[in-house]
Amino acid sequence: MKRYVYINDNDSVLELYRDNRISNRKYTLLNFLPKNLWEQFSRFMNQYFLLIACLQLWSLITPVNPASTWGPLIFIFAVSASKEAWDDYNRYLSDKKANEKEVWVVMHGIKKHIQAQNIRVGNIIWLRENDEVPCDLVLLGTSDPQGLCYVETAALDGETDMKTRVIPSACMGIDSELLHKIKGVIECPNPDKDIRRFDANLRLFPPFIDNDVCPLTIKNTLLQSCYLRNTEWACGVAVYTGNETKLGMSRGIPEPKLTAVDAMIDKLTGAIFAFQIVVVTVLGIAGNVWKETEARKQWYVLYPKEGPWYDLLVIPLRFELLCSIMIPISIKVSLDLVKSLYAKFIDWDWQMVDQETGVFSHAANTAISEDLGQVEYILTDKTGTLTENKMVFKRCCISGIFYGNESGDALKDVGLHDAVTNGAVDVVRFLIVMAICNTVMPMQSKSGEILYKAQSQDEEALVQAAALLNMVLIKKNANVLAFSEIKFNGSIIQYEVLDTLEFTSDRKRMSVVVKDRQNGKIVLLSKGADEAILPSAYSGQQIRIFSDAVEQYAQLGLRTLCLAWRELEEDDYREWSLVFREASSTLVDREWRIAEVCQRIEHDLEILGVTAIEDRLQDGVPETIETLRKAGINFWMLTGDKQNTAVQIGLSCNFISPEPKGQLLLINGRTNDEVCRSLERILLTMRITTTEPRDVAFIIDGWALEIALKYYKRAFTELAVLSKTAICCRVTPSQKAQLVELIKRCEYRTLAIGDGGNDVRMIQQADIGVGISGREGLQAARAADYSIGKFRFLTRLILVHGRYSYNRTAFLSQYSFYKSLLICFIQIFFSFVSGVSGTSLFNSVSLMAYNVFYTSVPVLVSSLDKDLSERTVIQHPQILFYCQAGRLLNPSTFAGWFGRSLFHAIVVFAISVRAFAYEESEMEEVGMVALSGCVWLQAFVVTLETNSFTILQHLAIWGNLLAFYIINLIVSTIPSSGMYTIMFRLSQQPSYWMTMFLIVAAGMGPILALKYFRYTYRPSKINILQQAERLGGPILSLGNMEPQPKLIEKEVSPLSISQPKNRSSIYEPLVSDSPNSIRSSFGSKTSFDFFQSQGRFSSNYSRYCKNN
Repeated sequence: MKRYVYINDNDSVLELYRDNRISNRKYTLLNFLPKNLWEQFSRFMNQYFLLIACLQLWSLITPVNPASTWGPLIFIFAVSASKEAWDDYNRYLSDKKANEKEVWVVMHGIKKHIQAQNIRVGNIIWLRENDEVPCDLVLLGTSDPQGLCYVETAALDGETDMKTRVIPSACMGIDSELLHKIKGVIECPNPDKDIRRFDANLRLFPPFIDNDVCPLTIKNTLLQSCYLRNTEWACGVAVYTGNETKLGMSRGIPEPKLTAVDAMIDKLTGAIFAFQIVVVTVLGIAGNVWKETEARKQWYVLYPKEGPWYDLLVIPLRFELLCSIMIPISIKVSLDLVKSLYAKFIDWDWQMVDQETGVFSHAANTAISEDLGQVEYILTDKTGTLTENKMVFKRCCISGIFYGNESGDALKDVGLHDAVTNGAVDVVRFLIVMAICNTVMPMQSKSGEILYKAQSQDEEALVQAAALLNMVLIKKNANVLAFSEIKFNGSIIQYEVLDTLEFTSDRKRMSVVVKDRQNGKIVLLSKGADEAILPSAYSGQQIRIFSDAVEQYAQLGLRTLCLAWRELEEDDYREWSLVFREASSTLVDREWRIAEVCQRIEHDLEILGVTAIEDRLQDGVPETIETLRKAGINFWMLTGDKQNTAVQIGLSCNFISPEPKGQLLLINGRTNDEVCRSLERILLTMRITTTEPRDVAFIIDGWALEIALKYYKRAFTELAVLSKTAICCRVTPSQKAQLVELIKRCEYRTLAIGDGGNDVRMIQQADIGVGISGREGLQAARAADYSIGKFRFLTRLILVHGRYSYNRTAFLSQYSFYKSLLICFIQIFFSFVSGVSGTSLFNSVSLMAYNVFYTSVPVLVSSLDKDLSERTVIQHPQILFYCQAGRLLNPSTFAGWFGRSLFHAIVVFAISVRAFAYEESEMEEVGMVALSGCVWLQAFVVTLETNSFTILQHLAIWGNLLAFYIINLIVSTIPSSGMYTIMFRLSQQPSYWMTMFLIVAAGMGPILALKYFRYTYRPSKINILQQAERLGGPILSLGNMEPQPKLIEKEVSPLSISQPKNRSSIYEPLVSDSPNSIRSSFGSKTSFDFFQSQGRFSSNYSRYCKNN
């Protein structure tokens, strides 16, 4: 499908296409309430609580006031709705500001100011320097004589370097005074979100040009939200407007990511719901039986002899309402609040600020902080992520002669400078390709110095190196007679640029066809990857020397490019040019057809030489990888570089270990059989070496990876599970995303980190995406869940913020269930002394306040708790194994909290009833005593589970306890509250305070004893570290705390393709409570060697790779 845009024709498209009004709002005033309620009630938990609240409106069955559920429910919904409304209102203000911005538009041949929202497709828009582009435009003219303009696209793609845009060749030479009268038609595709591509054709109407078709590309466009820079004015025709612009089509809400903790909470909620149904069923049957047998014998029970048809449902439904608080209604709001706070901790961390650039770390996704503490695989890009992305020209090989091998810097090589001075033909040609075959734009500063603007760091390094070797690119023109002007040894040389064959990830090369204005020769200049250039050499040329140079430079970790040259016959070029023009003007499969045509000319090349560029490692990368490896995290490097370059970078940054400690296995092949044999061989090797203490890694290139993922996916999946380290070189962005998906399907938590636009798909696919705000721009950082300035900040992001977030979330979620189960169990026990009738012991107001106020504030402040200091956590990264294994939140730990709530409920109910349930007492008094006991226990439970206290935590715990009494004393003064004078009477009785003391002593005594026993005689590794921190004794060694290699079944097929493999048990020494780790006697300032005798523990759970 395509559209026709008639330039400057205000009537033809008025009704065909939409105006330029932008709307990113989710709601309107009319649909906000129904739409928001629909979204909130689409969640099962909200549906459940709504059903409970509606049942409570039935006075016959409700044991409590409906306000006890409606109040918290309305409060929670109001909080969520208010947040949505506020966010949507901010979007409305942003849209309003953009829509009402004044722009210059040509209307009926006259330039006038209108609001941006009134722009229509086909209007001619005039922009001035620093103006924001209001919609997608096709350039028609600029103030630059060459037809150039410069745009800043950071708001669109995150790339900070300015880009060059050029007017179509058909518009060259049109006077600026005539542009507002221009007429024509643009044939273009329907709106899409591809900001890298625009395949269209332009035809101007007479008298400007006689219906010649001019192909248009993305370089002829100005896209919405870009800014015009360093250009006095520019004008263009609107082709896409409003939400149909490329930016508008790209907008969307990303799919929410479900963390492992959230998934576990969902499972526990389901288990509690099932338990609740069982309890309700049993108590409902018991209640009906008691009603029919015992109740009618009691004189004070006035049941009718015959009830309605639903009589049997009344008691079960009453118990359903009574037990509904088993599932805490406030858990989602509580988790959302603390997770937002965790994200702010990352934003506020001054130790994660890049001092060089001033870039702060930022958490864009506030919902997945705890997943950082459970990361098991990190998949990283190389260039700009592990390295600085600061390219420096270091060495080269020209016609078989190596330059820079002795000094390490070709720019200081005397031999190269002599060859340049003497005008050696091969060297001159080599430098011409370096200077001209690129997209670099030279700009002259006010001081007369030539500055280069480049989208590629490699191209900028080559052009600057050529300039230092006296081949200076001084001017580049992009109009109809495009040319490049270079200065060599003082002489000006001009080349007319006839065609540019742009670089693509499939072609892996770039070429330009130029004409020497001095002798009229037409020459093809090419540069690209060795596998794209060397096979295209002319028959008979010896390319072995160039292949050796590529290998030699790659061994040094340098990035290589091959340069080539070919002289063309004019007739051959003219014939090829016609086909190229035709391919460039097609609207369907333009990129594929252009690539096919390029193949027809990019052959029989004369290889001139090889360049080698250095990209240095970032500071702290080896230390970061080593630290995170100790934490049990596996690393994969996914890069587009050559194999040897990737290997050398891997060795230099501790990614892989050199022989004999490490072993690197190669997967290669160009056919299915070769890849199959290679996979089989390496799988057998990996199975054998799993019992050997060696670091085994494998390396695979993009070609073999494509075959492995397509035909041998299960075998490759087994290999991925067996290996801790992998290097995937020459991979495409889509392959990066496929590898992330493959590891995720094995139920590992993945983190992907990159810095460029080619890493976005990988980052979005991973459980956690991290973008580095680097020299390639902000595109990766904007697409990521977290953005950081340098790779080394991963240590704090995972070990500090991730681990703390997991620990705190695990405690908060289980505590929320505990406090709800506690009050519910007391209600159940009370039913046994109230005729199993489903009567509530507690006042409705007290129940509501218990969930919303009395027990929520202290635990929210626990988001500040730290079980170990940051310094200890980073020094001993092995303790991350606890989080990775899910040891703080799982069915076993939840069972402990479940048991604690049951035990505390027994204590509270038994003591309260024993002390206050006598003939003259009121049920409200007993209920208030039991509620007081619950609140006291909550305070001591939170205190016991808190590891580091601050003034804020003390205020929250004990201040909340004081507030409980103040609130209830105030409520006790209200006659209609149902609690009139109760708290006044209770607080004056010594027996009440004695009861509170007994409840706390009986409830916390066994818990304290058990905790003391475990801490003293069966301490975990974290307990030992805590004890060492308190006594000031440094830890010299953690012993052997590396996880055991994963065990694989011995009897397996040679190539495991037909059946999925079980993920074997993991050795988790930190999880064990080893009897051998006995507490030592120690004093302050004494050194200790902990964990000398290491107990072994093999976890009982196995995770299975899903069928691929």
